[in-house]
Amino acid sequence: MIMTGDIRARLRRIIRMPLQWASARRLIRAQDGATTVEFAMVAAPFLAMVFAIMETAIVFFAGQVLETAGADSARLIMTGQAQTQGFTQAQFKAAVCGKIYGLFNCSAGLYVDVKNYTSFSSINNAKPVDANGNLQTGNFGYAPGGPGNIVVVRLVYQWPVYVSLLGLNLSDAAGGKRLIMSTVAFRNEPYL
Repeated sequence: MIMTGDIRARLRRIIRMPLQWASARRLIRAQDGATTVEFAMVAAPFLAMVFAIMETAIVFFAGQVLETAGADSARLIMTGQAQTQGFTQAQFKAAVCGKIYGLFNCSAGLYVDVKNYTSFSSINNAKPVDANGNLQTGNFGYAPGGPGNIVVVRLVYQWPVYVSLLGLNLSDAAGGKRLIMSTVAFRNEPYL
């Protein structure tokens, strides 16, 4: 390629960098706000992940608290204390709520189902939800049985889920809620 004198002169002027090119070049080389821009790009996904991890931990913690309350409360039936004191479903629920205060909305969200069975193989432990994920409490009852009866105590709570991350959602019930259940099966002691 042959350069003419006019093109050479233009190239020399560009290389010498006039004042307007110098400020543009300085701006391109400046790295003062790079960290801020990079943090802004990473902050939203990072915070979403932190909140999702915290919510998952809280849901698992709530499930463990409900399991513990179920085991402790079922002991009232297993030992015959609930039967001899004439507990109703509301009184048994109050005994359960006494063990899980502060973490759950006991009055509006906790459901108690106590049934007795003839054998362990006849126990129905399916989730009490319909095809749409709605909780079905119509057949919940309170039948603690007598001495030697097989009893199943189920505690059901719909925990609200707020964070959904990349399609991984903790909710398994309608309305964006997680169904937390505690199921305790046992044979009543031969109490008097």
